[in-house]
Amino acid sequence: MALLPEDIIDRLIQMERRIQALSTAVNTRPLITEISRDPVKPPPTKPVLRIFDAYDHELFADDMATGGLARPWLQLMPPVDHLKEAKWPSTTSTSFTAIAQSFNPVWQPKMRLAMYTKVSANATGQVQVMVDGVQFGPTVAAGQTFDHTGLLPFVDFGTKFGKVMTVEIHARIASGTGTVYAQPVSMYGTQT
Repeated sequence: MALLPEDIIDRLIQMERRIQALSTAVNTRPLITEISRDPVKPPPTKPVLRIFDAYDHELFADDMATGGLARPWLQLMPPVDHLKEAKWPSTTSTSFTAIAQSFNPVWQPKMRLAMYTKVSANATGQVQVMVDGVQFGPTVAAGQTFDHTGLLPFVDFGTKFGKVMTVEIHARIASGTGTVYAQPVSMYGTQT
């Protein structure tokens, strides 16, 4: 076998390495960091964008008919009169009584709820929040603002995802006679 100069063998080894690197690069798919459609060849119908989590829950979908967000739809609080306690949900009961209730879909594992509370003169009261019959956050003395962010009290969030939860405000007179009032001002789901 004829002896080849060293530089040719070195060049062949370098070429083999480059070919392996190119082969690996061709067979490796780059990360998708952007979603877009081909501007040169638009599809005959609008594309649908849907994103699912590891448990096959649909997390995001666009609205094909009018544009914007289709899912998750986000519930908004209705406007309320924050200045007149007489219009707020209230009770004169000395045991915890539901004074307000709402039904909301479960999209995130945590919730933030903020509300104003009041109590009439010469009385003390307490306010608490229940989610599906389980207390959410602290019991506050009427007159204090309830503002709590925390995990929803579900044993298995995965089975509750997308289903409806019941949120109730409970209140009671703790001493004296009078009325306890509570008015939610903000409520939304959150991840962190």
